[in-house]
Amino acid sequence: MYEQVRVGIIGCGVISATHIESYQQIEDVEVRWVCDLKEDRTEKRAEQYDIPNTTTDYREVLADDQVDLISVCTDHFSHAEITQAAFEAGKHVICEKALMSTGDGLDAMLTAHAAKPELKFSGIFQHRFEGVNRLLRQMVDDGQFGEVLTATVQVHCLRPDSYYDDDWHGTIAKEGGSVLINQAIHFVDALAWIMGGVKSLCAVKDNLAHKDVIETEDTLTAALRFYNGALGTIEVTSASHINWEFTLAIHGTEGSIELRNNKPLKVRFADDQAEKRVQQLLETARDPEGVEGARSHYGTAHTAQIADFIEALRNNRDPFVTGEMAAHANRIVLACYQSAEQGKWVDVPAPVDQPKSVGEVQ
Repeated sequence: MYEQVRVGIIGCGVISATHIESYQQIEDVEVRWVCDLKEDRTEKRAEQYDIPNTTTDYREVLADDQVDLISVCTDHFSHAEITQAAFEAGKHVICEKALMSTGDGLDAMLTAHAAKPELKFSGIFQHRFEGVNRLLRQMVDDGQFGEVLTATVQVHCLRPDSYYDDDWHGTIAKEGGSVLINQAIHFVDALAWIMGGVKSLCAVKDNLAHKDVIETEDTLTAALRFYNGALGTIEVTSASHINWEFTLAIHGTEGSIELRNNKPLKVRFADDQAEKRVQQLLETARDPEGVEGARSHYGTAHTAQIADFIEALRNNRDPFVTGEMAAHANRIVLACYQSAEQGKWVDVPAPVDQPKSVGEVQ
């Protein structure tokens, strides 16, 4: 089953190149269609990657009986409509982050998949495949930090006014937010996945530097309570003088680690031998190989996540990151926006169960 997998790409923006190149690295996978509302973009991608079919109507892709799998790479708000239609057409789906810009849309996607459980569904959160994040997840699971006290993520990046010069970035209707739902959601997911989920939060947001340019936030902070009892914070901005920087830190009663751009800034453990062992593990943790079309701040793990999905199809198992698992980060983001608007703490539904062990760190 699925010896040959045929794929349709819906949405030909920047991220589509990463999807196409990832598929083309896998044996017996053919990208059969590219689709975008802008015809010139479909033609560019088709010529660039030797793809036989182009269209401006995603329904034409779904009507092709030879297509098995759809990659949804459009603006956030259109994800629900396209994903639901894909399931109704009997197609498997990989959807880019964020799964959806509204809670109702997110629920509709999950309901549509529940009605077709034989189909595979994944949300792109490629940082779960990176070596350091897998290691941190394993360390938290194994109690190596002792009692985890705090965990935090910071994302500082720069998006100039020109970045928002299209019909969806920075809009409430189509993007649903800005820096948190777009640039930072990957790292919010990594933090939540490592820690076992966010239980409740309180957030504040503002548009400090992109006034009269975007309708949404360029800066947000949030206080978190995790399901494991630890406390945490989120701090994100797209108005920094720094082009791209992310920090993830975990502090416990027996040890602490702080990473910047996946590199150790601080490794401190009460036991010297444990500290040396963790330092060595961090130094030897390896990320998957990426593709040329991926921008550096994506990391390299899109290829690994897409390869895992194809393997899931061929072995009739769940992908490592199902759509239901990916929904938790989406709900955290939406809860942050709700909290900031209402000025109160907001509860977040528990994440779908994750594997206790994430396997050997590569």
